[in-house]
Amino acid sequence: MPNVGKSTLFKILTKQEVNIANYPFATIDPNVGVVAVPDERLEKLTKLSNSKKTIPAVVEFYDIAGLVKGANKGEGLGNQFLSHIREVNAIVEVVRVFENEEIIHVEQKIDPIRDLEIINTELILKDLETVEKRLSKLDGEARTGDKQKIKDLEILKKIKEGLERNALAMNSGEEITGQPIVKELNLLTSKRQIYLLNGRETDVSDILKEKIKYLNADYLVIDLANARDIDELIKKAYEILGLISFFTTGEDETRAWTIKKNLKAPQAAGEIHSDFEKKFIRAEVINWQKLLEASSWNSAKQKSWLRLEGKEYEVQDGDVMVVRHG
Repeated sequence: MPNVGKSTLFKILTKQEVNIANYPFATIDPNVGVVAVPDERLEKLTKLSNSKKTIPAVVEFYDIAGLVKGANKGEGLGNQFLSHIREVNAIVEVVRVFENEEIIHVEQKIDPIRDLEIINTELILKDLETVEKRLSKLDGEARTGDKQKIKDLEILKKIKEGLERNALAMNSGEEITGQPIVKELNLLTSKRQIYLLNGRETDVSDILKEKIKYLNADYLVIDLANARDIDELIKKAYEILGLISFFTTGEDETRAWTIKKNLKAPQAAGEIHSDFEKKFIRAEVINWQKLLEASSWNSAKQKSWLRLEGKEYEVQDGDVMVVRHG
């Protein structure tokens, strides 16, 4: 919603000067910030290898204008902003819990649960519109007897039933949300959510916490007016997206590479270079702490602490790798 602290958050996140004003819709175009993931491991590996460059993992944050009641019908600048949300992987909803008469609230009164429900209702209504449009087309396609189309029709009907009960699509279960037809629609409520409660811990009621828990979402309480950094949020965003980091390190650079959890070594190697995945032979792997203990790559090798891992190895968070390829 407008005037809850989104642009203040974005400014702290990115250290960029973005347009912060005490009136609704100060932000019309989304501000995009590429934010480094805080990681002490990267700094220690850089020091170990005496690297010339350090390249961290990053998360992109988009600051969009606040949604208001009726956004799904175009109220405020609703449709434009909802289309921006569609392209992201997760949503940080900034919810105002602090009281301050000098900062106006679009609904006149501070009520975090009402605000949270307004935002989610707008996302649900927009998703219903998307699903109904696809269902009308799919209904005709299923009548041809195409088994996949019949299956897709049943899946979308389940999604629609959930949305009509005010249930977020992300809570429909992986067997539903993981289906190609659902991924294709890129539903707004299928995205993981973090609620950033802007204020102090004492401003947050138990009822609000229970509501967020019921939605199967995460939350953080941060007083943005007095916050110097938001490292906790950056790490939380990385975590809810199911991402981990592995490292490469040497004299030229130490770098954190972002991959999904449970990814196998060839696919992880493909993040470094596509040829590494195609021509993967094996990888030399050591946990970052073990490498620090050894004090150098050569020393780790002499101690036989390096492991040779093949194509079925699942890369772990904190692995340091050297890829052998054809």
